[in-house]
Amino acid sequence: MKQFMDKDFLLSNETAKVLYHDYAAKMPILDYHCHINPQEIWEDRKFENITQVWLGGDHYKWRVMRGNGVEEKYITGDASDREKFQKFAEALPKCIGNPMYHWCHLELQRYFGYYGVLNGETAEEVWNLANEKLRNDPTMTARGLVKQSNVYMVGTTDDPIDSLEWHAKIAADPTMETKVCPSFRPDKALDIEKATFIDYMHKLEEVVGFEFHCIKCVKKALTQRIQYFADHGCKATDHGLGYVPYVEATDEELTAIFKKGMAGEALTVREIDAYKTALLLHCARQYAKHGMVMQIHFSCLRNTNAAMFKKLGPDTGFDCIAITDSGEALTKVLSNLYETNELPKTILYSLNPGDNAQLGTFLGAFQGPEVPGKIQHGSGWWFNDTKTGMIEQMTSLANLGLLGNFIGMLTDSRSFLSYTRHEYFRRIMCNLIGTWVENGEYPADMAALGEMVQAISANNAKRYFGL
Repeated sequence: MKQFMDKDFLLSNETAKVLYHDYAAKMPILDYHCHINPQEIWEDRKFENITQVWLGGDHYKWRVMRGNGVEEKYITGDASDREKFQKFAEALPKCIGNPMYHWCHLELQRYFGYYGVLNGETAEEVWNLANEKLRNDPTMTARGLVKQSNVYMVGTTDDPIDSLEWHAKIAADPTMETKVCPSFRPDKALDIEKATFIDYMHKLEEVVGFEFHCIKCVKKALTQRIQYFADHGCKATDHGLGYVPYVEATDEELTAIFKKGMAGEALTVREIDAYKTALLLHCARQYAKHGMVMQIHFSCLRNTNAAMFKKLGPDTGFDCIAITDSGEALTKVLSNLYETNELPKTILYSLNPGDNAQLGTFLGAFQGPEVPGKIQHGSGWWFNDTKTGMIEQMTSLANLGLLGNFIGMLTDSRSFLSYTRHEYFRRIMCNLIGTWVENGEYPADMAALGEMVQAISANNAKRYFGL
């Protein structure tokens, strides 16, 4: 029997062990898609206790607690931080087979030096140990955690109306070794069907300095903000879509749709899709112009619990996998851009793992010579960054494309402790490749294999994002 999460955790063969320990482990981290607050990096936030750095804003952990019947006051409510930590510790042992169990213990090992097991009985010990380190260890601040995690680049997620002041301050700080790049996420400008749309567009008008009377005004505003982001070091963009739309419409039709939306009038599904399609294509052409990477996330049902959405708002743990028929529309988006030589580097993520094979076939249809693997099948996202989900995604990518050009893992996290997810990914990746080698399916050329796992761990992403 293997020891619980020892140095060879998830490494089941000798080739995997060599690939991980000698090649992958020490590679820098490019966390090109996350939700870290750049202000906290600039201010070098110091955390008072483990609940703040571990449970605050982490809806993955909140779902674990809700699954164990924990009252909301111990999750997002007014219970004390100590009480919240206790409730999480009591729930964690139930997470057998859930990556949360592994992530949490990797975080306790790597950042707090705790190699025991967290549960209700050990919670007090871990609470005291962790909090003492947070209080007294200068490496446990926001910047310190980024540095000790060997993070080369952080890609935050930012709204078009953001000033990017924190990014500017970080970029001008010679003591900051990690690159902190904004990412352009214009969802609120595209979500014409949402109740927040009108107020948001007025805010965008204020930022760009002119009123929107037509669709060309909206396009002009987004073009201006994309340029602003490019000037502030933006490397990537992101679109979070329930499903991928594709409906063509004239500017006159789009203007009429926009005016209806701004007047608060009901819109048809076709009108909503036409508006979103037009702006998605417009933004993509601007991304190509600036060399930005376009990320498209889809097949997600957001805020499914209406009562909890009213109480807590978005990104609080009530989102689910959607089954959508986005394939044909997505190919039309890519084809439209390819036809005019304006298809940017693109990463495709579906929250539905059933889309893996379909996405894998899309890659080969729209590649280009600008960079190897111009069109990427993104890593296992959200509910798929499990051991099983990552193996399935990489296996599908290997079966249908070129795993050697894969740009690897991202945290998609709001926590400064989540960088161990890259370790988790690298161990799984090395074990998968090692298994193929030991089964005689690929030559045991350790130099070539080592170069490949280092590329997937970091070097491919460096090249892909122009870093």
